[in-house]
Amino acid sequence: MSTSPKDPKRIAEMGADPEMRRLTRDWFNKTFEYRYPYNFSWLGVPIIQYSQDIVALQEIIWKVKPKAIVETGIAHGGSLILSASLLELIGGDGIVVGVDIDIRAHNRAVIEAHPLARRIRMVQGSSIDETVAQQVRDLVGQRSPVVVILDSNHTHDHVRDELKLYSSLVQSGSYLVVFDTVVEFMKVDAFPDRPWKIGDNPYSAVQEFLKTNSRFELDQEIEDKLQVTVAPGGWLKCIADK
Repeated sequence: MSTSPKDPKRIAEMGADPEMRRLTRDWFNKTFEYRYPYNFSWLGVPIIQYSQDIVALQEIIWKVKPKAIVETGIAHGGSLILSASLLELIGGDGIVVGVDIDIRAHNRAVIEAHPLARRIRMVQGSSIDETVAQQVRDLVGQRSPVVVILDSNHTHDHVRDELKLYSSLVQSGSYLVVFDTVVEFMKVDAFPDRPWKIGDNPYSAVQEFLKTNSRFELDQEIEDKLQVTVAPGGWLKCIADK
């Protein structure tokens, strides 16, 4: 019997409340001006995530208990450490595979020196390069289930190609998380020095993906209960095996 105190009906009502959504979006946009997600670390390593999303990832990983977690986009490495720490608590020989086009030497050194480094594998190269994707598949091997987290280049085309390459790693009951779909709902000038923008971002890529891939559906409850998230429309649950 479940001991969870959460109330799905109350969560759904909160998610459907237009005033709540407006307030949440206004708060998000204001905090982003202060680089809010840069305030946090996980076990000593900067994670660059909103704390609500960190909690949601924890819930997913603990529920699924994956044998492998694939993450595109490494940055400082805090998300890799988060995943590795949860796998350590779960037990077994689960690994985290991180992909980044540029793993900077000082970030690599911090990750490799961390007590959880034995659970981490890093691949340098573009996540949409087929040879890189094959390296990831080789590292994952026969491990199952797999959770995939996409958080690298946030243009529509790049995320679309990542979805094609990595969604097949995810099994029924597990998750494919696409971060920074929130770009679609932010101010027009939020990213003046970046190639992604409204209409060309992870959200638009996910919408295209869901029209042609029936294996995944949006887990709306995650977004509704978080309210504050960089992944609105990006919490995708796998509902069928290949």
